[in-house]
Amino acid sequence: MTISRDAFLRSLPAAVGNVAFSVDGDQIRPLDPKHGWRIVATPLPDLRIALIRLPRQRVEIFLAGFDEVQTKRFLERFELYFRRAGG
Repeated sequence: MTISRDAFLRSLPAAVGNVAFSVDGDQIRPLDPKHGWRIVATPLPDLRIALIRLPRQRVEIFLAGFDEVQTKRFLERFELYFRRAGG
């Protein structure tokens, strides 16, 4: 994702349905273990285009105990909150 870590963490609560979570380094986990997800956000080198520098994060989402419908809903919600203009 082309996003700073701070911006990612500001948008994350809405993207995960306002589930309380903890951040430990790159690991983001819900405080209540009944929510079966884990997110790893790892900083990447900035993307440079001429004089423009865009911060980037590698974002990996791990889901456990989700059926197909729940997986689709989680990922669609997550994408919705991080969608940028232009698609």
